[in-house]
Amino acid sequence: MQRKKLLILSFFLATLHLAAFAQQPKLRVEPAFWWAGMKDPSLQLMLHGDNIGNLKPVLSQTGAEVKDVIKVKNPNYLFINLNLSNAKPGKFTLQLKNGNKTVHRYTYELKQREAGAANREGFNSTDVIYLITPDRFANGDPKNDTVKGMADKLNRSDKTGRHGGDIAGIIQHLDYIEDMGFTALWVNPVLENAQARTSYHGYSTTDYYKVDPRFGSNEQYVALSAQAKQRGIKLVMDMIMNHIGSEHWWMDDLPTEDWLNFQGDFKTTNHRREALQDPYASAYDRRLHTDGWFVESMPDLNQNNKLLATYLIQNTLWWIEYADLGGIRMDTYSYPDPAFMSEWTRRVMEEYPNFNIVGEEWSLNPAIVAYWQRGKKNPNGYTSYLPSMMDFPIQGALTTALRDDESGWDTGWLHLYNVLATDFLYADPQNLVVFPDNHDMDRIYTQLNQDAALTKLALAYILTTRGIPQIYYGTEILMHNEEKDDHGIIRTDFPGGWAGDKTNAFTGKGLTKEQLEMQQFTKKLLNWRKNAKAVQEGELTHYAPYKGVYVYFRQKDNEKVMVILNKNEKPYELELGKFAPELNGVKQGTDVITGRTYDLGQGKITLPNKAPLVLELK
Repeated sequence: MQRKKLLILSFFLATLHLAAFAQQPKLRVEPAFWWAGMKDPSLQLMLHGDNIGNLKPVLSQTGAEVKDVIKVKNPNYLFINLNLSNAKPGKFTLQLKNGNKTVHRYTYELKQREAGAANREGFNSTDVIYLITPDRFANGDPKNDTVKGMADKLNRSDKTGRHGGDIAGIIQHLDYIEDMGFTALWVNPVLENAQARTSYHGYSTTDYYKVDPRFGSNEQYVALSAQAKQRGIKLVMDMIMNHIGSEHWWMDDLPTEDWLNFQGDFKTTNHRREALQDPYASAYDRRLHTDGWFVESMPDLNQNNKLLATYLIQNTLWWIEYADLGGIRMDTYSYPDPAFMSEWTRRVMEEYPNFNIVGEEWSLNPAIVAYWQRGKKNPNGYTSYLPSMMDFPIQGALTTALRDDESGWDTGWLHLYNVLATDFLYADPQNLVVFPDNHDMDRIYTQLNQDAALTKLALAYILTTRGIPQIYYGTEILMHNEEKDDHGIIRTDFPGGWAGDKTNAFTGKGLTKEQLEMQQFTKKLLNWRKNAKAVQEGELTHYAPYKGVYVYFRQKDNEKVMVILNKNEKPYELELGKFAPELNGVKQGTDVITGRTYDLGQGKITLPNKAPLVLELK
């Protein structure tokens, strides 16, 4: 009987506890946890909850100090600036009090940093980056295809719908990525996108601290990073500082009246990126470029708001530390406030000196792209701390060169030669990311009119020129898009990533002979490049193209590579006399693609038609 009474009493107390817990007001704290021992000991907490603006924060840990508390007009927000100089790893209690009454109680944790976290090495010219659109690569967990409460459901028949690819699918195919020879992995955004439609691409963030559940979880993203790292593959996170999605939780209760640009007065950006460097540009054009919105579903963030600026910087540091990142790709780099982007990159690189960030500035003008790279001395005094840029000028010149004929004095390969010659504009051309295509443009095979031979020439160039190569998933199997400039088709499903696929690019099943040849061609070059120091880091010397042939050399110490790109439809006899300064008496060169050895001592060689040669000189 006594035992029965005790059980009833225990049940009653547990019920009271659960009821009290259920009645406790909701409190959002961001970032939800942090680390002790960061170089910058300051931390700003954003708190959101009903009428918390006048509550007093109290900490239980003496090592963490409240520097100041910032109240905003919206009473549902409170910003707390902490000093963590003397804080040790561990948990402490954050209480929000109304007089002596505790209204909210939150257990905050300062984690122990991993050894060497500050000295992590970002992607560099020894790497080749594989770019993946996660919704379209592989469906590793069908159970998360459709998530309750999220409007954009699975619809694989819709080119702009969600197809079910996820983080689990990438993890399951890391062996393929490693075997191909890639050493870095750039995954298009995986953070929550609770948009009603076309959410698959990830560029309309609705929660900066949460992976979209249709892709997986924060823990799965960390697992992807860890398992990739075990294979020597660095994880590059795709980030967006410029805008959010219209379904972001902020939009229901904006913190301040200036959290967004043109808040309450929607204006579209003019996309006039040149205005930021143009000495004659109007202030109106400059402001409309940076402050205007892409579309109404992408509210433009006002990084001049100091609270928001700190929030975004801390979010970046949080993901680097939490997910053990090996790099960041920053979307639409020139669209946020330029001063903020300078401070954002400075803070990241100060915390992680060996890290790398590549910015997107979609301009074919090298002068516009070079403006944003660290070390560039700009006439208007703008200082950037951004290490790397996406090399759109080289991409545009490469495709133009390959499509153009060689009949004129300034046609064909000369388009590419002339753009590469402008490298004097860059502070560090070796740290540019070069690529044949990406998720926002037609597939390179499509751009080159589905000519596999020209596509091989393009890939041979990208993998042997200066810089850091990036290859989009499916390029290695000649994926193409019949409808040009259609993003839903460009980002089509990788064959073999879904149960029931008749073609499986991971195993080679069902691929055409041409596709298999391209896959093996890419794999051979990628794996050779892993140990080719001359190509990774060496000096580049190129010769003016002549009669459809472009020749350049890469050299580091005693290692030398000669790259010959022949666009001619027929075999071409190449005279070697003018290359004597680089050949320097070398008698043989072995093509890393075919294994064939060429005799260079006879003064000429016969080039295979419409094909690259990548010769190791010995």
